[in-house]
Parts: sequence; C-alpha cells; structure tokens
Amino acid sequence: MSVLIFIDQSEGQVKKGALEALSYGAKVAAQLGLSAEGVVLGKLSEDIAALGKYGVKKIYHVADEQLNHLDAQVFTDVIAQVVQSSGATVIVFSNNTDGKAIAPRLSAKLKAGLVSGAVALPDTGNGFSVKKSVFSGKAFAHVAIHTDIKIIAVNPNSFSTAASGGDNAEVVNFNATIAAPKVKVTGVNKVKGEIPLSEAEIVVSGGRGLKGPENWGMIEELAKLLSAATACSRPVADTHWRPHHEHVGQTGLAIAPNLYIAIGISGAIQHLAGVNRSKTIVVINKDPEAPFFKAADYGIVGDAFEVVPRIIEEVKKLKGVA
Repeated sequence: MSVLIFIDQSEGQVKKGALEALSYGAKVAAQLGLSAEGVVLGKLSEDIAALGKYGVKKIYHVADEQLNHLDAQVFTDVIAQVVQSSGATVIVFSNNTDGKAIAPRLSAKLKAGLVSGAVALPDTGNGFSVKKSVFSGKAFAHVAIHTDIKIIAVNPNSFSTAASGGDNAEVVNFNATIAAPKVKVTGVNKVKGEIPLSEAEIVVSGGRGLKGPENWGMIEELAKLLSAATACSRPVADTHWRPHHEHVGQTGLAIAPNLYIAIGISGAIQHLAGVNRSKTIVVINKDPEAPFFKAADYGIVGDAFEVVPRIIEEVKKLKGVA
C-alpha cells in the first residue's frame, strides 16, 4: 500500500502546485506509515529522480507523447492503472485546473471518496477526516472519507513545499494502455515573459479605479519591481482594458498568493471569492467605505495615482534601483 501523488507538469516543467502536493503526500504517507510514490504523465525535461528530495520514494513515469497535453479522461484511465498496479490507497492531487478535471473522474472510476480543496493534513485519530474550505473560503468543513481508496485535492498555497534533502527517487517506466485521446490540441497560445497567476507568490491587481488602460503602467512597474504577476477585476477584463487571462474572482481565476495588492478595486463579493485565500491582502482605495477594506490585512485610503507612485519610489529605494 502507498500514497500516490500526481506530479502535474506543463511543457516538461513540474508545476509549483505539484511540489506542494508532493510535500503534502509525503507527510500523509509518514502519518499513515506508508510509502510515498508519485506519477508523472508525459515528457519531463527535469530530473525526475531528483524529486525524491520532497519525500517521494518511487515515481512511475508514463512518457507517451499523447500525454503531453491534458485529456482528463485519458489521464484518469492511466492513473487508475498505476493505482491498481501500485496498490495505492490514498491519491493526492493539487486542486488546480488539471486536478479539478482528473480527481472527480478518478473518484467515480475507483469508487473512491474525494475531498477537494483540502487545507490541512488528514485527521486519522478517529477514522480519516480532511479539513477543507467551503463557501468560497468563508468557512471550513471536516469531511470524513470511509472508502478503501481515498482521494485528496490540496488547495494551492495552503501547504508549503518542504524539500527533505532525501535520496533520489526510484523511477519506474510504466507501460500503460493509453486510449485514443478525444481532445486534439491544434495549437497553444502562451503569454511569454509573465509570471503565471496560478504560480505567483505576489499579485498586483487593478480595478476600475484606474480609470482606463492607459494608466496601467504603474501597475506593471510595481509588479515588475516586486517580481509579481498582474491581475484585474472582471469589469476591467469585460471592457478589454486588460486580457481575460488576468481576470481573478469567482467567474475568473481563483488564486492564493502570499501577497495580493488590490488597487482601485471596491471588493465585490464575486471578486473576494477568487482572492480570499491570499495569505496577506493589501487594499488601496480612495473610498473608505469600500467593502474590500473589511477583508484586508492592510488598507490605504487614498488616491491610487498618488499612493502607488510613492510605493514604487520606496520599493526602488529598498532595492537600490534608480
């Protein structure tokens, strides 16, 4: 028996969420007295064995090129074969886009209980219970899993990566039966030179308070100084001030950075639902009654066009940038 962790990758690079899942899965394995094992689908340009430093002892690698792009049904079938071969009783995913597509399908296929959005290690003192966020992060629930096979999808940035410095993992080339994919990728349009929102530790976000796309330069400058990603509220994306891939919120991308800086965003409940898992929220708004201040860890009441340039100036001083 073992704990099997899905090692998510994109274009041959392991995703940050996968490293968090590895660290989490290794802790679960130690807690249960089981071996921590991983599974990688598709070509990986990194040294797979080196992932052993996150506590995983063995990694199953299915290197078929058909698996370089996500097809949730095909991935589910392949992972199920690995589960059957390895005898895994707990399977761990990152609760990111890929994990949300695969984990529920695998749950149905294996008749396994699933907890998505986990934020803590399972409580095994009396059964097997997992703490998860509910109601868009406004509350927590403790969900018990009673099935023989259990699946946990860990919320991004809720469990830190922890390299143990252990030995290299044993890499096993796994021969899986791969069905013809039903999804055909004809092209990939990728934004280059930007930090992906889902991977960003710091996010600088702007709203309608910036008055127009021509004023976005200070957002981008602050983000560059902080090595941060840029984001925006839904009205900004809807009016095409910014591209839709920067839209965060309930109807956009849900993120959980260590620091979220909201500039000129009132903080409607739909926006909060996508960012309230941020470790620290800083709000800059000239309206002292803006709802966002109730959720903020730090707030600045002031005109963004006066406040942000001063912040940029101070950051430059701290970094010694002219």
